[in-house]
Amino acid sequence: MVEHDQAREQQDHHQITLSLASCKLEDETEDLTPCPKIISGEIISDRKSHFQPHLAAVKSEAHVKQVLRKLYENKKIANATHNMFAYRFYPEGSSNVNQNCEDDGEIHAGSRLLHLLQILDAKDVLVVVTRWYGGILLGPDRFKHINNAARQILVSCGYICTQDDKGK
Repeated sequence: MVEHDQAREQQDHHQITLSLASCKLEDETEDLTPCPKIISGEIISDRKSHFQPHLAAVKSEAHVKQVLRKLYENKKIANATHNMFAYRFYPEGSSNVNQNCEDDGEIHAGSRLLHLLQILDAKDVLVVVTRWYGGILLGPDRFKHINNAARQILVSCGYICTQDDKGK
């Protein structure tokens, strides 16, 4: 009976060790994939606040994390007042969209960015809008600037068509 318990304990320990090893391997593999290219758009300024969009093509949560880590390596972006973002992508072999957003303290900004991506049916994309607060409250105008910054970079990177493009 004691030998049976020891054998079972060893088997359980072996399975736990294998599970931990596979988790570690997945984390290491994540870092081996190249970071998607990040494109930064033009800054929109209003009453001393500045908004800058950033965009990257993403196909997984790992890509999203890589892009965010890379952006935060830039001290100016890391020290910004808010870095709100939203993303949408279809995992390989799936017809279900994976999407999420983050406000980073700018209440409702992330969900509004995600809503913009949804109504534009933007796919396989992460949009980050960085805000440097200038000391003057903008009220609802801040959402206009956040969405305009995001829309501008989505258009310039070909994720959505403008009316001019449709007429061609």
